[in-house]
Amino acid sequence: MENNSIKDIIRGTNFRFNKALGQNFITDGNLLDAIVQDSGVTEDDVVVEIGTGAGTLTRALAKAAKKVYSFEVDGNLKPVLELSLQGVDNVEVVFRDVLKMKDDELKSIVGDRFKVVANLPYYITTPLAMRFIESALDVESLTIMVQKEVADRFVAKANTADYSAITLAIESAGNAKVTRNVNRNMFYPAPNVDSAVVRIDIDRHKLDGENAALLHKLIRGSFAMRRKTLANNLSVAFKMSKQDATELIVSCGFNPLVRGEALSLNDYIVLNRALEKAQSETA
Repeated sequence: MENNSIKDIIRGTNFRFNKALGQNFITDGNLLDAIVQDSGVTEDDVVVEIGTGAGTLTRALAKAAKKVYSFEVDGNLKPVLELSLQGVDNVEVVFRDVLKMKDDELKSIVGDRFKVVANLPYYITTPLAMRFIESALDVESLTIMVQKEVADRFVAKANTADYSAITLAIESAGNAKVTRNVNRNMFYPAPNVDSAVVRIDIDRHKLDGENAALLHKLIRGSFAMRRKTLANNLSVAFKMSKQDATELIVSCGFNPLVRGEALSLNDYIVLNRALEKAQSETA
């Protein structure tokens, strides 16, 4: 199948796009090859793709990978995929929702170690990314097409408007970078926004020795009310007085009026250690 024939296949099977599922398929062959290149997938790799769509990225991945397990929630795409993936023998399409699967279920299908590559539906970008980042699965990397503004949040720096809890969650689990920006006209049908490809290399040892569960709660709580000071947010998240929260912040060398978006991951680790110590002393 040539990439420029995917529109004919879709029309020929009378497939109707489901707006609720955010279906925008990549049709540009050069872009497909570039995403595969960005992902670093080799013939030794098992790939998990989320959102098979019309199978264009699936087919490109199959050329490079050992095996591709592609998950799709829209069963109406079966006739399209029978044609678009015809002759491809190292792809298994699984019509299930990854967000509803437990780690053991997923592992029983795809095996131990894999890379995630996907053109993610915009409406579930963050939940899907976090599903793999926060899991115990042996995920080597995620290379995902996301909305441009989401990509900006994924790789933002402290003290910027895009910096958020999701930024820190990703940084605490690995290293993220934008590999390319993508014009909306490279999709069929074209979405209303531009996109970007983000690669996240997972490092499960980044928080070794730290209380990771407490750190994640600390980060989420620090951004719960963005316009509030860190002390205000911590007093709510951990049910402590504002005075105690302020003293904790100052003990770490931070300004008592600092906001959550001003702290780096290393700053949060320092604060997390102090919080853990304070909790143990009052237990």
